[in-house]
Amino acid sequence: MRTLRTMLRLSLKLVVYLTVTLLLLATLWTATRVLRLWSDQRQYSATSNARQESYRATGTALATATSGASLRDESQIVLMQQVFVTSTPSPQTPSPKATATAVLATPQPVDLPRLFLPPDPKAGLELSGTAVPTRVPFVPRDYDLVNIILLGGDDELTEDQSVRTDTMIIVSLNRETGTVSMINLPRDLFVYIPSGKMGRLNTAFGIGKNIGWEPGGGFGLLRQTIFYNFGINVHYYARANFSGFKSIIDRLGGVDIAVDCRYRDLYPVTRTETGVAEGSAYDWRTLDVGYYTFDGFDALWYARTRRYTDDLDRGRRQQLLLRAMWRKARSNGLISTVPAIWGELEEVIDTNLPFNAMLGLLPHLLELDLDRIQNFTFRRIYHTQNWRTPGGDSVLLPVYETVMELMRDFYTPPSANQLGLSGPSIAVYNGSGNADWDIVASERLRWDGYNAVALGPLANGEIVESSKLIDFVAASKGSLVPGLTKALNMNRKQVEARADPAREYDYEVIVGQDYDSCTYGVLPIDD
Repeated sequence: MRTLRTMLRLSLKLVVYLTVTLLLLATLWTATRVLRLWSDQRQYSATSNARQESYRATGTALATATSGASLRDESQIVLMQQVFVTSTPSPQTPSPKATATAVLATPQPVDLPRLFLPPDPKAGLELSGTAVPTRVPFVPRDYDLVNIILLGGDDELTEDQSVRTDTMIIVSLNRETGTVSMINLPRDLFVYIPSGKMGRLNTAFGIGKNIGWEPGGGFGLLRQTIFYNFGINVHYYARANFSGFKSIIDRLGGVDIAVDCRYRDLYPVTRTETGVAEGSAYDWRTLDVGYYTFDGFDALWYARTRRYTDDLDRGRRQQLLLRAMWRKARSNGLISTVPAIWGELEEVIDTNLPFNAMLGLLPHLLELDLDRIQNFTFRRIYHTQNWRTPGGDSVLLPVYETVMELMRDFYTPPSANQLGLSGPSIAVYNGSGNADWDIVASERLRWDGYNAVALGPLANGEIVESSKLIDFVAASKGSLVPGLTKALNMNRKQVEARADPAREYDYEVIVGQDYDSCTYGVLPIDD
């Protein structure tokens, strides 16, 4: 009996010792995992914080806090579609000021919709007289990006129920750096459409809408087409027809545009008081280089004209209009009223952007200025090559090597030195005798990311025949002269180096009567 009690006592002690040992091992393993995760998170946060500090150090950096985490799951192909369940707010939505203030104080996360990928076509397949390209690599996302494609449709002008998105501009909002990139996709790009055909890019939306593509209808197929051919995952879309576009411009009170090329096209002889073409009489209108305020009708005329020019230049002008619309909306304080007028906007804009997602983006939009917007465009011959389909249609085939370089640049935010207001200063004076040409030149330089400011006519009112660039830095290393002369279409003979340590501006541009920065393939117009 004593022996039995002794054995039971020893067994109990053994169980207790084993239990304590297991608990100690489990605690040690858990502590190790926590320390490792804490170390990884700390290392990643330090990297992210350092990256953000490099942007906050500039004069135009955002003051609002941003999340340090990127959407790491978006760096891999995702084979599922996330469904949003949301509703448009009722008219009893809180006041715009209160809503905007609350959102700005507490930025909301945006849960991005995922992408479902259909099967790839068979290798070696030929369609419409050309080989079907293979799927391009996914463009890596190193930042927290939200991509929205802005679409302009011409369905008001067609009677066959077809929809062609002749305007396609991807706007990528980088919520870590507070910057935006814009790129226009030419409508005549001849690409593989994952419904099983080769066709113009501007037909993908209409095809998806007509065949009931799942998931996402017209936008769903366009999204797949863009991802297949360009490696970019577009999350949302906003689409307006011509009437919607004009009403938005008119709601803004018009927009100011620096026109750097001469354009000529047909224009209605008479217009109604509301700005609509009246009657069927048209005459030729020539738009000279200058600075203009456009209403909705004139803005649409400027955005759509292709006479004497091509689709690539038209895409550039459409981006200029978006910049002008953004500048006007900010100056009018309309950005903060978006929550209150959301229902009104949905009457003229077709979009899948949920109201809650818009609120999550609002803090970044409230602080965004034009100097933090980068613009990208396709260049003929370099990014595309001309081709004629078996049916005789003239289209553009993408040159995928250079196009993928363009897409990677599109995803890369500007460095602190590239942000407009943080770079070397450039004064622009008007010596041409033509009104506002200093504004035209400064806007042309700002398009390329330079810190240029228009300062009006020369002090003595002098008119000069030839434009001039004065380099007060006079340093061979890091000089902006090559870029400035390229942007303004000037030659080296028009550059003067004049070192001045006490300079007020780093460079000075004097716009002369020979000023011509129209380098976009626009044909000259004879008077």
